[in-house]
Amino acid sequence: MQPRIPRQSAQEQDSRCPAAAADDARLSDELAAVVSGARRRAVRDGDRQIDTAHLLHSLLEHDREVYAVFGDGPQIARLLGYLVQRTIGYGLRWQGSVEDSGAVPVVRDGDGFSPLAASAMDHACRRAARRGDTQARGLDLLAAIALDPQARAVEVLARAGIDANELCARIDEPRDEPRDEYVTEGETAR
Repeated sequence: MQPRIPRQSAQEQDSRCPAAAADDARLSDELAAVVSGARRRAVRDGDRQIDTAHLLHSLLEHDREVYAVFGDGPQIARLLGYLVQRTIGYGLRWQGSVEDSGAVPVVRDGDGFSPLAASAMDHACRRAARRGDTQARGLDLLAAIALDPQARAVEVLARAGIDANELCARIDEPRDEPRDEYVTEGETAR
């Protein structure tokens, strides 16, 4: 049986991996919630590290913009099905292994993130900075996750019939802001 992620205080987590800290100033509130959700999911699944599939699952749960990129239809249903299956055993073949593409050295200092997930978090922050934003958002992280074909999240996407390259293109497409269901003052219901 693999050991669970050791419980750490927020201060310990912050000092080990600044990009991974849920309250990092470089992360939007939504993305901080995603990181916290992914951490809880990893602990609940008995995984040693947060990997890209944990992050993807948490992104879909916590970020409306990310969910909207996938649209409605059979692919999002399959994707959610695969992610749920993972929590009940689909990912068992991954337990005990480190998610790593081999592109960067494996970090084993207990920061709580797989090397690919830590790299994706850093890439999301750099992506936000390139567009002039001080905080990374969910779409930044989704784009970063989809870049590495060796990522577990990309494997799950492929099994659901979602091409990671096409997903990246959709992320970068201009889109209307999500509209709330409620009518604000001065608007009329349609």
